[in-house]
Amino acid sequence: MTNPDSRSTAANRVEADDPLRVAGRTYHSRLMVGTGKYRDLDETVRAVEASGAEVVTVALRRTNIGQNPDEPNLLEVLPPDRYTILPNTAGCFTAKDAIRTCRLARELLDGHTLVKLEVLGDQRTLYPDVPATLEAAKILVDEGFEVMAYTSDDPITARRLEEIGCVAVMPLAAPIGSGLGIQNPYNIVEIVRNATVPVLVDAGVGTASDAAVAMELGCDAVLMNTAIAAARDPVLMASAMRKAVEAGREAFRAGRMPRRAQADPSSPTEGTFFE
Repeated sequence: MTNPDSRSTAANRVEADDPLRVAGRTYHSRLMVGTGKYRDLDETVRAVEASGAEVVTVALRRTNIGQNPDEPNLLEVLPPDRYTILPNTAGCFTAKDAIRTCRLARELLDGHTLVKLEVLGDQRTLYPDVPATLEAAKILVDEGFEVMAYTSDDPITARRLEEIGCVAVMPLAAPIGSGLGIQNPYNIVEIVRNATVPVLVDAGVGTASDAAVAMELGCDAVLMNTAIAAARDPVLMASAMRKAVEAGREAFRAGRMPRRAQADPSSPTEGTFFE
């Protein structure tokens, strides 16, 4: 019988041999998680811990990290010395607002420059405004920010963001909060194939199998919030997502078997005992 501890040791060894590198930082977890939509800070912390995430994203327009001294501060329960805090510009509909939000994050986090840029173009669909995203990305990169850019699943846009100097591109799998899973795997594969910076699926993941598929397509990581926070048991779902991302990454590295149009028996058909 296999010792469960040996399986855990093997999994840890695989993670150590295959780190994720973003903007010069190295991570062993390829799952990044959001901090919104939970019932309270206690549930937030328990879900983040269960996910194994080392990077947590924070919406500055909705979460207090010091800008409101009279409210609970997220950084007191998810301290920056333990997690990489990734401020994001969720809720921004103009390049100007997104840039201002990133500058505020840098001030609140003592010069922190790693940010997730998100400029939305429509209140109903929450699809990204690509021209505004490109505009904001260029200004922020010129100001010394390390920009992880949320964008559409258009390979050309992803290439433009990389050319501007973004440290990661983050195409959506489906609309934000929809839980529909990856709707256009072909485009995701094209983005991965052409990118020289990390590619993270961001938005649209609904359950663990969606996260595994994203990793099997070759994505470097997955970022999610609603899929965990809106689950019936967020802490258990966070654990499931952790395992799914690890399994999907291992499957990608292993290389799947070829697809065939007909059966190929796994047991030999010749030389059997009953011939």
